[in-house]
Amino acid sequence: MANKLGILAWRLQARFMDMDCVIVGGGAAGLSAALVLGRARRRTLLVDSGAQSNLSAHGIGGLLGFDGRSPAELYAAGRAELGAYPGVEVRVGTVVSAAPDGGGFRVTLHDGTDVGTRRILLATGMEYRAPSLPGLAGLWGNSVFHCPFCHGWEARDQPLAVYANGERAVHSALLLRGWTDDVVVLTNGAADVDAAQQELLGAAGVTIDERPILRLVSADGSLAAVEFTDGDRLPRKGMLVATTLHQRSELAEQLGVDYADPGPLAENAVMIDAFHRTSVPGVYAAGDVSVQVPQVAAAVAAGSMAGAAITQSLLADDLGLPIPAGGDHRVRTR
Repeated sequence: MANKLGILAWRLQARFMDMDCVIVGGGAAGLSAALVLGRARRRTLLVDSGAQSNLSAHGIGGLLGFDGRSPAELYAAGRAELGAYPGVEVRVGTVVSAAPDGGGFRVTLHDGTDVGTRRILLATGMEYRAPSLPGLAGLWGNSVFHCPFCHGWEARDQPLAVYANGERAVHSALLLRGWTDDVVVLTNGAADVDAAQQELLGAAGVTIDERPILRLVSADGSLAAVEFTDGDRLPRKGMLVATTLHQRSELAEQLGVDYADPGPLAENAVMIDAFHRTSVPGVYAAGDVSVQVPQVAAAVAAGSMAGAAITQSLLADDLGLPIPAGGDHRVRTR
């Protein structure tokens, strides 16, 4: 009897919510989740600022069906597909705040609009904080990149550089050797590669240059050389740069979700379980916002899984559908 009463109460409350789910972010994960939710006939609002971190990339490497095509083309195709589902609304803008509201949440958009929702999916992506190096910004996402799986094919058999130190330098350089046999590690004046690491790199044919870098030199929009402060230039056609990902939105902090321990690639990824649930019941996360290794194909898969998990959680409220173990999925009292 108590369970039936609980279901009736949640059904009544759901009638007063504007949306079943608000998705914050319209990149690969957000669009994928919206597609699943739309097909599940769920009232869904996707809010997208149009500032995906990979928009500067020449293409998406390794995404089945979209290999080499531009990120903008993928996102446009995704938004077009959502148009077939009347339950999905897409708005251009940002969500500036989100907080628990009764048994759901209330989010505020940039224009002051308040929206009540039963679930929130954080798909805001992450911010790539590349080092401050003159000439780098204009080359980022093309001949200067962070992921060899995304860009290695285009840079294959070319003279390449790795801008990193310590373990990151070793890992990045040896990984990049899968695409070329000409790799130089640049430490930019630091000496954070120990003797054992130097030996490992040397055995793989990777050299180390510790000279301070003045700037990156480009030609026809691509990297041509690395210029050092001593005036010398090292011809290079591409460079892998070690970057650290950081949250680009304050919403995760506002909602009080837990973060995973800092890793080599991400400083504060949102912690999720196998069903993309965060530590705050009712709040889900998918895509770069919750991973250590960002990849478009993985973000698409994560969004699809999150959309399915959210749908099942809503059916649990409405119809008593058993949900996987992992804690109460309703909103935690803060």
